[in-house]
Amino acid sequence: MYKKGIYKILENYPLTATVWRMVLAGDTQWITASGQFVNIALDGHYLRRPISVCDYDAETLTLVYKVVGEGTAQMSRMTAGMELDLLTGLGNGFSMAIDSQSPLLVGGGVGVPPLYNLARKLLAEGKCVRVVLGFNTASEIFYAEEFRALGCEVYVATADGSVGVKGFVTTAIAECKIDFDYFYACGPIPMLKALCDNVLQDGQLSFEERMGCGFGGCMGCSCKTKYGNKRICKEGPVLLKEEIIW
Repeated sequence: MYKKGIYKILENYPLTATVWRMVLAGDTQWITASGQFVNIALDGHYLRRPISVCDYDAETLTLVYKVVGEGTAQMSRMTAGMELDLLTGLGNGFSMAIDSQSPLLVGGGVGVPPLYNLARKLLAEGKCVRVVLGFNTASEIFYAEEFRALGCEVYVATADGSVGVKGFVTTAIAECKIDFDYFYACGPIPMLKALCDNVLQDGQLSFEERMGCGFGGCMGCSCKTKYGNKRICKEGPVLLKEEIIW
């Protein structure tokens, strides 16, 4: 169930040249799982902007977003004290009801943020959490140190080799011989497909998709699965590896 509310900006600052971190104060009771998202109303824009939840507690909500168009550019110009109209508690998040002791979290670019809250929860359950983060180049890296501060074992892959393993997240998994029994992943579709093609373990995939309504009404963000079409904003964004038809 989703809920509409007004949230006050506490912080809004850049992590890289294009990636920003925004902390909001407001009601978070409708957020029930890591991997859910919010839909933000912006003046002058007809459609809300869907942004994944990076972290949350009883009183605050943290969003990490990339400036890719007019809407997110508008968000980057907002300052502390301003207010935003949000729909919260949207989407089907990651399930932790899995018999896994050594989960691997795999994030590519702006797919990294929703894995942060998941890492916190898995660590709190005593799991050994390993994280692989993929970026194009060193200047785009963010949140690697934040995952390390939580207590995760972190690996970084860059396409140009400027930091960590040269190549993609699948390259890092293979070259570093990372041991894991299950995975959670979020990132662009080519990354998710490559991951499924290259690892034997089961896992959950969080899909990035353009969304019209954000709550399943417009049917504009469907994905083919073995059980019929599923809406990324409603039945997703998290789906199981074994159900996806690529």
